[in-house]
Parts: sequence; structure tokens; C-alpha cells
Amino acid sequence: MKTVPGRTNRVVVVGAGLAGLAAAMHLAGRGREVTVLERDPGPGGRAGRVERDGYLLDTGPTVLTMPDIVRETFAAVGAELADELPLVRLDPAYLARFADGSALAVHADAGAMTQAVREFAGPAEAEGYLRLRDWLTRLYRAEFTRFIDANIDSPLGMLRPDLARLAALGGFSRLDNRIGRFLSDERLKRVFTFQALYAGESPMRALALYAVISYMDTVGGVYFPPGGVGAMPAAMARVAASAGVDFHYGERVSSLERRGNRVIAVRTEEGERFPCDAVVLTTEPPESYRLLGRAPRRPLRLRPAPSALVLHTGGPGDWPDVAHHTISFGAGWHSTFHELIVAGQRMSDPSLLITRPTATDAGLAPEGRQLFSILAPVPNLERGPIDWAGEAGPYADELLDSVRGLMLPGFEPDFAHIISPAEWAERGLVAGTPFGYAHSFVQTGPFRPRNRPRGTGNAVLAGGGTVPGVGVPTVLISGRLAADRITGTPRERRRTVLDLASEGAR
Repeated sequence: MKTVPGRTNRVVVVGAGLAGLAAAMHLAGRGREVTVLERDPGPGGRAGRVERDGYLLDTGPTVLTMPDIVRETFAAVGAELADELPLVRLDPAYLARFADGSALAVHADAGAMTQAVREFAGPAEAEGYLRLRDWLTRLYRAEFTRFIDANIDSPLGMLRPDLARLAALGGFSRLDNRIGRFLSDERLKRVFTFQALYAGESPMRALALYAVISYMDTVGGVYFPPGGVGAMPAAMARVAASAGVDFHYGERVSSLERRGNRVIAVRTEEGERFPCDAVVLTTEPPESYRLLGRAPRRPLRLRPAPSALVLHTGGPGDWPDVAHHTISFGAGWHSTFHELIVAGQRMSDPSLLITRPTATDAGLAPEGRQLFSILAPVPNLERGPIDWAGEAGPYADELLDSVRGLMLPGFEPDFAHIISPAEWAERGLVAGTPFGYAHSFVQTGPFRPRNRPRGTGNAVLAGGGTVPGVGVPTVLISGRLAADRITGTPRERRRTVLDLASEGAR
């Protein structure tokens, strides 16, 4: 693994989102003097928090998986996750609802899920689920330590026995076909393949290795921190500050000061100068490349993933039967992905993620009220140039009417807070999508924009736009990988990785 040469005592991290916070915590835990510059008034970045009439809204991710990665991030500065950010395991992880009126509670526990599948689709599908679960676990072990949780300097770095093991497991076949080897019920196949959309692909085109995302939530489990997902960056910043990290909020970075091929200081629009021996950029890729003065050389232009429109709303009522997370699948499936990814159109038969965080934490809403978020995948602005300034409100009304009919009869909202691709674009997100670049084969692993860009000896990238990719666990990993590029991998972690690799080989 190539690391930053020379002195690295003082590090400036640009951005206090999850990637920047993770990088800062790992660097501080390794004895570096760390300064974090953030343009917003507080930490969080894409994992934002908005207060609206007594409701606390998570304006970023709402699904949290892989708590061990969160735990490792806190442990980097000697903090216990259970003390700083206790996590509640959701059971069920999701409730899946289908267009035919059927529903399935998705459990991470093997016994509970096997029984649920048996009752839902019969004993043959239950047996298929157990074989699928075993395959997902083996795929995760073969893939995680070598290809997700590690820095790779070039595609040649993948040429090792682990790659052959991943190929033997079918990781380079198509996701939909591979899941179909275990399950024949089309509804069940959707439960274990819809996660491809997080990677910006359809299940019919995504590589089967992205079933690792399905492992994370259907086997590893889905969690929720009291106070909402927005409580996580707040806790990370608090712990990092206690470990000596110096935070400067409301500071927008304007340029990097260089001496030769090294960055020696970061300058802000407010006229501040922050000297450094190394810099971690967690800004959106176009902004990072602007600051660096160069972009990666690629034969093909990077393709963004689809975007999302999210309606946050709340109001009086109870609805105790509405789960924390509900996936409502429309009748359309192949057509849905074609509309979103190829045609650049809104879904004609929407599939939605409906979240009721007050099912777990009533304190996120005023007494007697419930809080909901409704996420609808939509085309990104590059693929589908929709006038969201005029269409976001009417489309949100359509979504709310649909959800009322499904599960919230008589619901009358106190407010509506809408985030569309237009708002994502205003934040500088590529093509107005919070899901970054799609994880096609040529945009995966070592083919993704690397975290150690050429031309600058001491700059490192982190965040969803670089390796390993988009999602809360992977963005946290990207922060640690950036720290590894600066300090090298700590000896105790190398031992842990070797142990995990040995376990995966068994």
C-alpha cells in the first residue's frame, strides 16, 4: 500500500461528514494533530438533521448497518460505542409489502426469518433462504477484508487467491440470476436484490458481489441510534473533540497552498490559513478535483447513480402496526429500473421506502405525533432533467396519497419537508444524487476514483465518491482508509485483518 511520504504530523480534514469525522478520529487516535474544516454550522454533511415544529428529521441516511464498523471508529480514540451512541437493533429489519397485498417481516435472525419465509412462500423457499444466507455469509467473508476494507493501489492488486474465491462464489455473475439459484418466488427475490439500487444498478445488471449489501441488512441486521441517525455525526464530533480534534465550522475551503507537489496549507473563503503536512478531502469529487487542479484520467465518463425524492412529514395518530422501515414494492420491477436508469423517467408504479422512526424513538416528534419519511427513487439530473422546482410538490402529494392508501388511512400532516434532486444539486452533489457514482464494473473497487490522486504527494480523498463506495458503513471505512494512506495501517489492525481473512478462507 502506497502511503504519503515525509512528515505527516499535522493533518487538515476538509468536511465534517461521516467520512471526514471517521478520518479525523482514526488520525487523532494515531497521534496526529487534526483540524477539521466544515462549511456548515455543525457536523453531519449528508447525514444532516433538521428541526421542524418539534420534529427532528434525518435528512440523510435512515438505514444503519454494520455496527462493528461504527464501534471500531469510536474505539480509534478510546471511546466505547455503547457509552456514546447506544444502538437499537430493529426487529424486523424491514416489513416488505407487495402489490398483491401480501407482506413479509424481514428478520436478521436465521430462525425467525426461516419461519417467516416458510409461512410466506412454503418449505422449499425456506430451504432456499437458508442456502442463500450461507452463500451471502461466504461471499461477505471472501469480499470484505480484501476488496472493501483495504486500500488497493491498482487492478493488479486484486490478483490474489481471494479474487479466485470470489469468482468461484459467482461474484461476477448477475445479481438477479445468482439469487434466482436459491429462490424462485419473485417477491422474495426482490427482498434480496432491491439493494442493487443503492449501488446505482438494476438487479438484472448488477454484479452478484453487490449481494454483500443484502448481507449487511438481512443477515447483519439494521440498527437505529436513539435521537436518529443524525445523532451519530454529533456523537462522533463530540468524541473527536474530546480527543483533541480542532473543529472549525462555517469555514468554506477556497484553495490549497502548495510547495512543489505537496499541499502546505488550506485556505478558506473567510481568509483563514491552516498549515498542514497532509490533507484529507471529503468534498464532492468535482470540488475535490477543482481544489487539486486535476481530475482522474478515465477512458469513460463516470456515470452517476439514480437520485431520490424524500418527503418528511408528521402528524397526529398512532399506527402501531407500521414498522420502523417498510419497503413497499410496486407491481413493476424490470420496468422500474428501466425508467429510472435508462429512460430517465419517474417510476410509473413506484416502489418506496417508508420510515417511521418514532416507532423506535417517540422523542423525535411532539407528544401524540408520528414522524414519517417517504423515499422514492427518481432519475438523476443528468439522466432525467426534470423541473423539480415545479414538480417536487405535486409528486410528493402523489406519494403521500399512495402511502395513505397503503398504511396510513386518514393521516393529516402537520408539515411537509421535501428534498428533491434540485436540493441535492444545490449542495454540490453530482447530478443531484445522494448516491454518488453508480457501482458498475468499471466504477468498482480499483476502477473507482482512487483515494490517493496523482499529482499531489500528500492529499488523500475520502467519502462516497472514492473507494470503497456509497453507504454509511463504506463511507466510514473510506475515512479509515484515508487515515491508513497517511499513517500506514496500524500493526494491531493488520493482525485483525489477517485473522478475518483466515476466517473467510475457512
